Amino acid sequence: MEAFPKLDPRSFLLLCACALPALALSFPFSPLDNYLLNCGSSVDAVVDNRAFLGDAPGSGGSRVLASTRTISLNDASPAFGTPQIYHTARAFARPSKYVFEVRERGTHMVRLHFHRFDSSRVELGDVRFHVLVDGYVVLSNFSGESASRPVIKEYLIWVDAEKLVLTFVPAGRSKFGFVNAIEVISAPKDLILETAQLVDGGKLVNFNGLNRQALEVSYRVSVGGPKVTPFNDSLWRTWVPDDAYLKSTYGSERVLFGGRIKYQEGGASREVGPDNMYNSARVIKSTNAAVPNVNMTWVFPVTGDYKYLVRLHFCDIASISLELLYFNVYVNGFLVSKDFDLSRVANEVLAAPFYADFIVEGDNSGILSVSIGPSNYSFAHAIDGILNGVEIMKLNNSMGSLDGEVCGGFILKSWPRGNMGVVVPLAAVICLLLSISVVMRWRTTGVSQTLAWTKLPTDMTELSLKQARQQFR
Repeated sequence: MEAFPKLDPRSFLLLCACALPALALSFPFSPLDNYLLNCGSSVDAVVDNRAFLGDAPGSGGSRVLASTRTISLNDASPAFGTPQIYHTARAFARPSKYVFEVRERGTHMVRLHFHRFDSSRVELGDVRFHVLVDGYVVLSNFSGESASRPVIKEYLIWVDAEKLVLTFVPAGRSKFGFVNAIEVISAPKDLILETAQLVDGGKLVNFNGLNRQALEVSYRVSVGGPKVTPFNDSLWRTWVPDDAYLKSTYGSERVLFGGRIKYQEGGASREVGPDNMYNSARVIKSTNAAVPNVNMTWVFPVTGDYKYLVRLHFCDIASISLELLYFNVYVNGFLVSKDFDLSRVANEVLAAPFYADFIVEGDNSGILSVSIGPSNYSFAHAIDGILNGVEIMKLNNSMGSLDGEVCGGFILKSWPRGNMGVVVPLAAVICLLLSISVVMRWRTTGVSQTLAWTKLPTDMTELSLKQARQQFR
């Protein structure tokens, strides 16, 4: 029998060293913190091969519900095809908390599922409530939005403690809060980095502390491709088609790719963006001796007075060779990357994904735009622009809020009065004083001020409220 050839030990070690990065990129993501709750239910529900545990007493998820006197609701006639997590809900007539033990500090994904339905126990027409995640106001005067379809709100929250606290606060004594399902999942380290590029007029400057901000996912778009469902995403995200946001189809073409997406160390990982997003794109294509004089533009309605993270995903699945694709990138009409060379940033590999993060300020127009166009280096008879995906996330404001000008501490202290409409002006003043105190503390301690904001405290005492009121008597 022929013997196998012997492998030199040094060659074996080199082979292992080369294989480790590929193995690391291929391992499926397994979060240390992975809470999935089927709220208001005593039984578990399976959605996209994931088990959501019931939070009723005695159920697997009951230990994280830290409040009593909540109400379990059941939909007596759920719509056909509606996932089981939307057949029940937990309602709150008073401030109530879920407390999640945190094993891994850092960014956590928090998804809240809402679906209003008829119930004999609670009239969900009286739903109006606020939601706080670790002190950040993520929803204010929320009503569930739609009774016809489920609504999912997604947030990325930095957790630097042993527990993450989720608080539901009815907007008044006659109002209710509710939730159908909750996800709290520790995020990969590379999902949100510390630094991005702030678009400051005509120049780019560093925006530090991005990963320490609270972010709300406003849009997650697969450009040129079909909807990507949570089942086909390693972080269980949904990517919607771009048709509703593309300003005009003129000058652009869809491209679909059947090959392998080549994730590279230092580029985008599979957790940053899934294969099913990167294997489709829209492109600008030159079909003759001239480079097209056209841009692809997408427009997204946004709320003014907030900063937004704009994440653009690129993967050259259309060029026939390297070093043929050069284009310009614009955000809100500002040139943020001139003569962008995708081959260079992708380590000279085709079909290797890459992403770029930009921070922009929402303005009074209520529109955020992204454009791709040919550059002076673009070639005829080649691809002259490409975009595979867009994500837009809202950053918390100086009040520590993603929804309005009221900070979490004031919401908690004002609940017994139950009239947020009257106290909002005073709340804004109090929260403003607190935010000013943060800046003054930076200056007096000699800490260099970054462009990011830290969250404000939620444990406001009665004394601090009285002191703020006295300032304006």
